[in-house]
Amino acid sequence: MTIYPLHRWSLALAFIASPMLGQAQSINTPASTPSPAGDQSAAQWYLKDPQLDKVPGIGATRAYTEILKNLVPTPVVVAVIDSGIDTAHVDLKPVLWRNYKEIPGNGIDDDHNGYVDDVHGWNFLGGPDGRNVNAETLEMTRIVAAGRKRFLGKTAKTVKPADQADFALYQKAEKAYKARLKEEGERAQYVDDNVGPLTMMVAALKKSLGTEKLDTVALRNAQPNDPNLQQVVGGLLGMLRQTGVPDADALLKELNGAAKQERSMLDNSLNLDFNPRADIVKDNPNDVNQRNYGNNDLQGPDPTHGTHVSGIIAAVRDNNQGIQGIAADPVRIMMVRAVPDGDERDKDIANAIRYAVDNGAQIINMSFGKEFSPQRPAVEAAFKYAASKNVLLVHAAGNENHNLDLADNYPASFYINKATIPNLLTVGASGPKDSPALPAEFSNYSKKGVDVFAPGVGIYSTLPGSTYGNESGTSMASPVTAGIAAVLKSYFPKLTATDLKRIIMQSAQVHHTQVLVPGTDKKADFSTLSVTGGVVDMYEAVKLAQKASL
Repeated sequence: MTIYPLHRWSLALAFIASPMLGQAQSINTPASTPSPAGDQSAAQWYLKDPQLDKVPGIGATRAYTEILKNLVPTPVVVAVIDSGIDTAHVDLKPVLWRNYKEIPGNGIDDDHNGYVDDVHGWNFLGGPDGRNVNAETLEMTRIVAAGRKRFLGKTAKTVKPADQADFALYQKAEKAYKARLKEEGERAQYVDDNVGPLTMMVAALKKSLGTEKLDTVALRNAQPNDPNLQQVVGGLLGMLRQTGVPDADALLKELNGAAKQERSMLDNSLNLDFNPRADIVKDNPNDVNQRNYGNNDLQGPDPTHGTHVSGIIAAVRDNNQGIQGIAADPVRIMMVRAVPDGDERDKDIANAIRYAVDNGAQIINMSFGKEFSPQRPAVEAAFKYAASKNVLLVHAAGNENHNLDLADNYPASFYINKATIPNLLTVGASGPKDSPALPAEFSNYSKKGVDVFAPGVGIYSTLPGSTYGNESGTSMASPVTAGIAAVLKSYFPKLTATDLKRIIMQSAQVHHTQVLVPGTDKKADFSTLSVTGGVVDMYEAVKLAQKASL
């Protein structure tokens, strides 16, 4: 499942119990407008340097200014396995990977790779008639739906020995499914009950203060005489600061997005009868050896997540508009669509990795994850295939604020036999201050299973329609790391996948700050939350790569 942290809207809803609510009955909130395409690179805090700027960024700007300006980069292809991409985005169109062996639009598999008109990548969620899967079930839902048919009325004692493993997986999924269904039902009800009142409250506050924009500046300057109004202003100001959104309209947009996501979770992701793939893709999802299915529609129904991820890695740096991607030309983005609104299928992920490797990707970003992986061997076989072709895999650690030493998250950081995956980096999310909030409150962590942290809070990047905006999640931390890997590979092309992993880990800036352990009120040394104990540092990584290449 594409990893979206939902922690911020819960903070917002906690603010709803306000004395202003009685005054807000008939005022509509104007819709927020997307960011224009002008130069907004100053908003990218994560490019700053921890030494020069005293911000726990990656030192990208410093690296280009002090080290890379006199070096010549070489082509690198970064595959992004995700939800889709806006191929027309002004900051992404010039950096899309191009399959020059394929003649666009002729309906012929010119390069005989099994995929027709795969000019910029491939879509494993598409059907032969051009339709696409958008919403999907969770993996636990699929396991429960199949398990109830297969094991109805059976117990561990009555199940055949050959079926014991499947039965145990079904029981585990059934327990998780029931708990998740209850949790999401309560959360959806909470959101539905409160987003409307919050919308009216914001509108009433705008009217009271005589402003159409409730950002931090307007709220700081507001000096209402009414004590109740003072409370509301102070609460909203604190909420904007906590969530990192620019103004109240952006907050409401995010809340409504969360409400939509909750409805989709109940109607689709947790719906035992929901199966859009059967009608659209028309493959056999249980046949992990099946390769040639899908279509070449890389945008899909909702390319928001993949567009944002892609921009972090390689948005055009020198066009004086929009943002600056971490990796410069001639790094290219190959989109492989395999992540729906719901849990990705192991079969699709395995095929996406193989497609990327076979078509020249040297780095693969994987900003997704899930709790169950019934076809895990197929994914691990693809990992090993990528390793055999010298391809680095970069994976988001997940947003459940879990300790991955104790909780499952797939693709896992280790093989089934517990061996380390030499070409895989697992990345947690860090914030913009070296403070107790350095680890993002939503980020998973692990002294064994998370290799390193990277900026993943308030990350400004590309969005569909040639617009830009902030997103948070380990989904953002992963492409920050993949972008660094692309820079290293581009300027020092002899580095292997294991070299890239080693250099990124060794150059990470270790912090011994006492921080809040994600999901708890306990404090711990930041260095204990990952294998390296650090935040990725491109400047130091480039220096280390330069030494290794002498």
